[in-house]
Amino acid sequence: MPPETGLTPHVAHTAELPPLVLYQLLKLRVDVFVVEQRCAYPELDGRDVEPGARQLWLSRGDTVVACLRLLDEGGGGAAPTARIGRVAVAAAERGRGHAGRLVEAALRLAAGRPCVLDAQAHLTGLYARYGFVVVGPEYLEDGISHAPMRRPADPDGVLSGT
Repeated sequence: MPPETGLTPHVAHTAELPPLVLYQLLKLRVDVFVVEQRCAYPELDGRDVEPGARQLWLSRGDTVVACLRLLDEGGGGAAPTARIGRVAVAAAERGRGHAGRLVEAALRLAAGRPCVLDAQAHLTGLYARYGFVVVGPEYLEDGISHAPMRRPADPDGVLSGT
């Protein structure tokens, strides 16, 4: 999808974020996952402060309109894996391809590594466009159906699924 006018992409380790940006990222996630989806759960799970945690977001001016979290998963001796999560888009910004832009950026950062995510079941088609496949049965988390998905490492570092 071509870049949208007035939209700025960003990426930073959580520890590098200015306080106002961190606040906006967390507020957007709470607005979407806790308030809108009516799921009382610990959104602040401690993973944002892991050394490898990176935040990707799109802003319009000074306002965060979409975000995604990229984590390093321990491989237990296996190849390191990247984990995409906390993909959120402000209600007024949906339908413009923002989630896809963020997933593409995360896959570029994870180049050469397999990537996993736990998709809300109704969004598996979105992630399938980027080479993710369902790798296990659906399960309920906070009353919402989810599916574990995986994308193999891309040895060429190219987004071959896009």
